[in-house]
Amino acid sequence: MNPVAFEIFGISIRWYGILISLGMLIGIFLAYSEAKKQGYNPDDIIDLALWAIPSALIGARLYYVIFQWEYYKGDILRIINTREGGLAIHGGLIGGILAGYLFTRVKKMPFWKTADIVAPSIALGQAIGRWGNFINGEAHGGPTNLPWAIMVDGVKVHPTFLYESLWDFGLFLFLIFYRKKKKFDGEIILLYGIIYSAGRFWIEGLRTDSLMFMGMRVAQLVSVVIIILGLIAYSRLRRNNKTS
Repeated sequence: MNPVAFEIFGISIRWYGILISLGMLIGIFLAYSEAKKQGYNPDDIIDLALWAIPSALIGARLYYVIFQWEYYKGDILRIINTREGGLAIHGGLIGGILAGYLFTRVKKMPFWKTADIVAPSIALGQAIGRWGNFINGEAHGGPTNLPWAIMVDGVKVHPTFLYESLWDFGLFLFLIFYRKKKKFDGEIILLYGIIYSAGRFWIEGLRTDSLMFMGMRVAQLVSVVIIILGLIAYSRLRRNNKTS
């Protein structure tokens, strides 16, 4: 499949960028609507997006470059040229959450409650964006004879982009329905982090393009850290809610 959707004045517009942008826009719309229901000023969600999205993109790029430093070192043009690919979702999440935390502090908004509003949107945005990997022919797994295998360079491989897209979409649906029953602020964003990371750990083990550190898959290491920290934070917030 051609990764280029169309050209404008000689500039190629890629499906990957279109799908990521679409996921962001739909996510913002959903968070905007939920903010109105909860009595927030919905314009704060737009302002939050203006902070978080650029920070997420920068974080996603820096994360990837750091773990591929031998390829990028000494070449600033190569580092900033994202059109060649090289964005890592974990870096994007770190950058976006840090920006969101700073934004809520500046605006004097409750961080955990705000994070709960946007958490389902993050999952849905990821589910949509992963289809850009399919169009690019990347983020796939190793050889398999399973009926749903896809062909890459003449070899049947695991469609790990699809596994993650389905996992993220299922997570989105779960969070949408569960948030009506949430017991404390922060529960939804923490459940997002824990559940997403559990699925990502398994899926990452099937991929053939993992970032590596000391012979280990970085995404799996980060997923374990997120699960552990998420469970600790979940336990503390739940306990504090019971005693308050």
